[in-house]
Amino acid sequence: MVQLDEKIYFYLLIIIPVMVILFLFVLVWKKRTRKKFANTELLKRLTPNRSSNKGVLKLIVLILGLALLIVGLVNPKIGTKLETIKREGVDIVFAVDVSKSMLAEDIAPNRIEKAKRLVSEIINQLASDRIGIIAYAGQAYPQLPITTDYSAAKMFLQGMNTDMLTSQGTAIDQAIELATTYYDDAEQTNRVLFIISDGEDHSEGSTLDAVEDAVDEGITIYTIGVGKEKGAPIPIKRNGILESLKKDNQGETVITKLNKEVLIDIASEGNGGYIDGSNTEAAVEFIKNELLQMDKKEFEAKQFAEYKDQFQWFIGVALLLLFLDIFILDRKTKWLKKLNLFNEKRHE
Repeated sequence: MVQLDEKIYFYLLIIIPVMVILFLFVLVWKKRTRKKFANTELLKRLTPNRSSNKGVLKLIVLILGLALLIVGLVNPKIGTKLETIKREGVDIVFAVDVSKSMLAEDIAPNRIEKAKRLVSEIINQLASDRIGIIAYAGQAYPQLPITTDYSAAKMFLQGMNTDMLTSQGTAIDQAIELATTYYDDAEQTNRVLFIISDGEDHSEGSTLDAVEDAVDEGITIYTIGVGKEKGAPIPIKRNGILESLKKDNQGETVITKLNKEVLIDIASEGNGGYIDGSNTEAAVEFIKNELLQMDKKEFEAKQFAEYKDQFQWFIGVALLLLFLDIFILDRKTKWLKKLNLFNEKRHE
């Protein structure tokens, strides 16, 4: 496990492309300046020991040295020991609606991006809870099993989109049924499921049956509504450019609306609550308070410990390269000339 102490120093890497641009500029300037005094053949005779490739080699060594020096300043650390620690938390599963209706832009920038931001902000407020992620449309798909790795959760979350599932529709019942398989700790007293959706549900009456089964498993269900009740069309875009709006079989533009009643019913039957997702800050604060009131279950988790600094290796090699760079001159080296590494040997 690698840990980076001072990531801000990575900004110094901008020096490298600047150096390359300056090097090319000087190279062109020198070439033009020499042509003012003599032609190429005469210059070769006047400066027989000048190497045309040493400058590039010198630049490469300098760039490598600077890059390693910057990595050294970042101070990478490596975890040398995996230890078991005890934590207290709640098991939380997020079921995110990725159906095409989530592309509607009645809430900025659109429903799916709003849903992802809500989940990300909730994760930021967690401390020791375990989390899992489910994506669902016409069917439910396990995106991330229950874990304490919040970084991995955010990575999987950002990769979610409305094209990830070929089966379209909105089957909330399948998302709930899949969620019940996520909770692997039989002793966990608080199991929470957050359904983030616009409330469109094509599973009809089977959703409340799934909710009832989930409650029997000790799961509390909260729903977060994204979208507006007045609705919006579903844009069809290519490379970010609007091509058309989704039409129904009669050629009419489809207007998708937030179905708050469905989400309220699910939350009510699930012993949880409905949350308006239009205000991210208010929604996250409400959820944070709800989770704080729940009993925490102690569990064991493994994490890397005893991180050791590794900066000295990078700085050591960097200083060596920068030192060697001093001795790389523009003239040809005799033993390199014999090896003809740069194809500089004159052909008689």
